[in-house]
Amino acid sequence: MDALLAVRARGITKAFGDVVALDGVDLDVTHSQIHGLVGPNGAGKTTLLGLLLGLAVADSGSLDVLGTSVGRTLDAPDGVAGFVDGPGLYPSLTARQNLAALAALRGDDARTTVIDDALAQVGLTDVADERVRGFSLGMRQRLGLAAALLTKPRLLVLDEPSNGLDPAGKKHVHGVLTRLAADGTSVVLSSHRMDDVEALCSDVTLLATGRVVFSGPLSKLAAEEQELDYRVRTSDAPAARQLATETAGIRLVEDAGVRHDAQVLVVRALAPALDVLVVRLVQAGIAVRELSPLVSPLEAAFLALTEPAEAGR
Repeated sequence: MDALLAVRARGITKAFGDVVALDGVDLDVTHSQIHGLVGPNGAGKTTLLGLLLGLAVADSGSLDVLGTSVGRTLDAPDGVAGFVDGPGLYPSLTARQNLAALAALRGDDARTTVIDDALAQVGLTDVADERVRGFSLGMRQRLGLAAALLTKPRLLVLDEPSNGLDPAGKKHVHGVLTRLAADGTSVVLSSHRMDDVEALCSDVTLLATGRVVFSGPLSKLAAEEQELDYRVRTSDAPAARQLATETAGIRLVEDAGVRHDAQVLVVRALAPALDVLVVRLVQAGIAVRELSPLVSPLEAAFLALTEPAEAGR
């Protein structure tokens, strides 16, 4: 296995009866990288995460995790932790008791200091002695992350880690994952939220109908080779509109689902043409107060790559 890779999968297939969940999947995850796994419902994301956690075995193909070939038996590879379909927790126990019980089941170190440190990392110290049945979905997700951190994993596998989190909770979890990667932990996470993927991940693998339709750097996926609709707010909308109509490669979009605002126009363009428009606006003394895509470049690429695959099912 390449020494730079925490995960190397080649030609992975997995079927459940007549349903093909994974069809010849390749995956490379670099050490100390946060790698995003995205795709429509039923694309095979959860199945692939399950293989990494040893919850299932592939029908064919090869899978190496942390330098070890994963065999044909259900067994979590050493140094790997995480959860799929939400963390498994005991509702009648407190957060602290849950971590102690999970550590004991795995034969891990269950010292109070280790548990307290895991709770502190995910921001649950204040509710450590409250029963989990009263926890929100977001708090359960954070407790699941704390359980995974007990083992000090070298590969962390997470299914929708931001599910149910409020903005403060999401910021906290993002900080935890970023610090872990900086300290050498590899992270593979699935998410339906493109903003989470854009904020956290350096590389992404896009699945559709069990196949990889893209794998590589986010910068390559969200390339400047696609037209996007941009919301433009200026200090002089009529003048900005006139300049937009006179700029090559810029098209005005009259109906883009944007609430009417006299100071806002919506334009459709490639990034280079948009750059030219911004320069012309500034040179004309028109202040650009807002410039934002109506759909993020990543989401636009996601839709472009997955919709043809979904339509062909």
